[in-house]
Amino acid sequence: MAVEGGALALVGPNGAGKSTLLAALAADLPAASGAVRVDGRPVGAWAPGELALRRAVLPQDPALAFPFTVREVVTMGRAPWAGTAAEDEDEEAVAAAMARVEVAGFAARPFLALSGGERARVALARVLAQHTRLLLLDEPTAALDLRHQELVLRVCRDRAAAGDAVVVVLHDLSLAAAHADRAAVLHEGRIGADGAPEEVFDAALLSRVYRQPVEVVPHPRTGELIVLPRRDVTSL
Repeated sequence: MAVEGGALALVGPNGAGKSTLLAALAADLPAASGAVRVDGRPVGAWAPGELALRRAVLPQDPALAFPFTVREVVTMGRAPWAGTAAEDEDEEAVAAAMARVEVAGFAARPFLALSGGERARVALARVLAQHTRLLLLDEPTAALDLRHQELVLRVCRDRAAAGDAVVVVLHDLSLAAAHADRAAVLHEGRIGADGAPEEVFDAALLSRVYRQPVEVVPHPRTGELIVLPRRDVTSL
């Protein structure tokens, strides 16, 4: 599965292997088979510091045990650039990342005092401040309200449009259809389908993978695909 410039959504039911695949791409877990390459080299050939200049990872549950401020957490994303010429860009990169995901207003607050959705956006700001060409994001919208789901996925889409590669684990298939260039549907640890959302978001396939009847319909105004559970109307 090639991951180049663009946004790739990893979708599938719980336990299908989405987070495991993302961890293998990040080199946080060894690949059970095949090979993972970053910039043409096996991922294991990069030293950790070199790899951190090329890919940034947003875990599913970003946790910290110490009372760092929001600004300090975002600044952690600049650590790989310490001692390089890009170190001079730290302040600007941190400010831009916080503004992009709307957390600049509470930069001085302790990270641990934030709501789950606020923490999720701060963690994404850390990833954005890292300034890599490959972003690996595990369920970045899980704790977010409607506005901020759209905000985060617009950020992903903008980075992809600029030529970066974005791999994002999503549960909401309609969001994946609206924002991803490609989608990989995982089923029992394997990729069951891979392609443009309009090609792989097939009602029969998704119904089989999720073990839940679904229907796939176009949005009446935009034509974007909407994936819904099929609910039969019954009389009371």
